[in-house]
Amino acid sequence: MDPLSDPEYIKDKLIKFYNCRILRNHELVDEYLFIRNGKIVDPKYSFWDEKVTPDLFFDCEQGIISPGYIDIQLNGSNGYDFSSETDIIQESVENISKAQLLMGVTSYCPTLVSSSSEVYKKVLPHLGPKKGSIENGAEILGAHLEGPFINKLKKGAHDVRVFKDAANGLSDIYDVYGKEYLEKYVKYITVAPEVEGIMDCIEPLIKETGVLVSQGHSLSTVIESEKAFEKGAKLVTHLFNAMTTFHQRDPGIVGLLGSSNNEMHYGIICDGVHVYPNSVKIAYYAHPKGAVLVTDAMCAQNLEDGEYSLGEMNAKVEGGSVYLVGTDTIAGSVAIMSDCVKNFIKFTGATVVEALEAATLHPAQSLNVADRKGTLNFGSDADILILDNDLNIKKIFINGVMATSENVKYKSRV
Repeated sequence: MDPLSDPEYIKDKLIKFYNCRILRNHELVDEYLFIRNGKIVDPKYSFWDEKVTPDLFFDCEQGIISPGYIDIQLNGSNGYDFSSETDIIQESVENISKAQLLMGVTSYCPTLVSSSSEVYKKVLPHLGPKKGSIENGAEILGAHLEGPFINKLKKGAHDVRVFKDAANGLSDIYDVYGKEYLEKYVKYITVAPEVEGIMDCIEPLIKETGVLVSQGHSLSTVIESEKAFEKGAKLVTHLFNAMTTFHQRDPGIVGLLGSSNNEMHYGIICDGVHVYPNSVKIAYYAHPKGAVLVTDAMCAQNLEDGEYSLGEMNAKVEGGSVYLVGTDTIAGSVAIMSDCVKNFIKFTGATVVEALEAATLHPAQSLNVADRKGTLNFGSDADILILDNDLNIKKIFINGVMATSENVKYKSRV
């Protein structure tokens, strides 16, 4: 076993990564990287103040060091789904988290499709923030609740029977999710701004619970979308999918790409199925710093073609596409993040730095965790990937420990 994969052996040891280019300050630079006790450290402090020299060395073989990938929209993987079969939710979380880690995703938001209040209150305690490690797998940043306060005409693969509005204000939202559950376990929710009562709830909901708000599954006009943005809904869920089609006189949510405010981030699925490459390119050229690559993967990720569950519905996977059984409705994806990064370059002509930041820095910024995730800045968590020049993943580190198939074990459920 490689000593770097043993957390006890490397405890308190300073590790030097050399022969590498590291992603820092929006460029790839020829520098060393130092980590200790799960954090990226400033070598000047270690050398001059602590009088410490490296204990261990890792040759990156001219590879690229990137922060670990962050997926802010993941419904399931390897035969497990967060929204269905709630009796095995802990088993699902454990196996999905470990599977994601070995795919290079070191942090993520488990996503629940529109569900009943009973499901939220049963499942959410298992989806709250949880530190990443070789024992736990990828870090959970908190849950993403996609619905049920969304538009029935843009339901996608969601079950309209559980859809809600907020005619009575925040009380309706708290009745569905539970205020204390939002505060403890949830990172962000997706809502349609035009659903009754939602617009007036955005600002107080953020203030009272600390959750972030994203716009999606919506027929909102561009005026409504901009108003929701000003109230705090600064994220867009899977841009182009399940929203008003772009029109020159009313571009809907897509029109936020043309807003003067650059704080908006948009999730985009670069699997070549959900969004045509030209559309990805348009979004990139309009607002490159807002791009957040998401997989929106469902339980069939990493599995063979066939029929699988998505919440309370059934989906068919064939040739990389996922549709609700008996329909032409797209129902999530089976994409993996590393492929989305490569596709982003292929679709848009983006640089390697821009593509990597769309899977690291931008998602971290969108969730307000860039102080510890998504960068290689001093003090950040030592969740890192060693990549070759074609962006194939060669090594994965979580909390400063090398993750391998030997020390991270999971099972798939077929």
